[in-house]
Amino acid sequence: MRNLVVCLILAVATPCLTGCKTDAAATHAVAQQALDAPQPASMPADSRPLLVCFGDSLTAGYGADEGASYPDFLQKYLDQLGYQYHVVNEGISGNTTKDGVDRLPGVIAMKPQIVVLEFGGNDGLRGLKIETSKTNLATMIDGLKSSGAKVALAGITLPPDYGPDYVKTFTANYPALAKQYSVPLLPFLLRNVYGVPGMMQADRTHATAKGNEIVARNVLGLVKPMLKK
Repeated sequence: MRNLVVCLILAVATPCLTGCKTDAAATHAVAQQALDAPQPASMPADSRPLLVCFGDSLTAGYGADEGASYPDFLQKYLDQLGYQYHVVNEGISGNTTKDGVDRLPGVIAMKPQIVVLEFGGNDGLRGLKIETSKTNLATMIDGLKSSGAKVALAGITLPPDYGPDYVKTFTANYPALAKQYSVPLLPFLLRNVYGVPGMMQADRTHATAKGNEIVARNVLGLVKPMLKK
């Protein structure tokens, strides 16, 4: 910061050296006053335990206004209820379960206390192998739990036009994994949102701001038994 102040002062003073007479003593006094002025304190780091929402566009809040994703509303609900957690949105639109596995080390490095894991929708929409999606989800759950984080799994399903057999097998991944790894499960992230007027965007895939408020309540119910005051 001191170097920045000096550079700014020199930038102002330099033209005068070539085209006008400068009062050196006055310039020195101004510089000294700037350097002696109190410097703004840096913002303290948030020391609250982390609750990371790790997923794809449904977590990121795709299409909703800034500050209107479900993790944003979850933070508000936790604050209102007196829970001292810092919610971090680690949703990236378009991510598949493979992308989640690739990003896993970065999330683990954050040392979250709780992780809400939501992936799979893009795998299904692209018709990827269901067993591969399940393996990737298992890798994430296992890695997060091994790091000491508590994991809550948020499931998703697909429109019926993907075929009843594919949809049934795809949807069954989530309860199977929840049972295998003994993690709490929200079977359908968009419960009471999907298909409800005003709750879904025109693409019929992503929630509106109002929808994300409901999603946050769904997730709050999922993680509440894991929270500490």
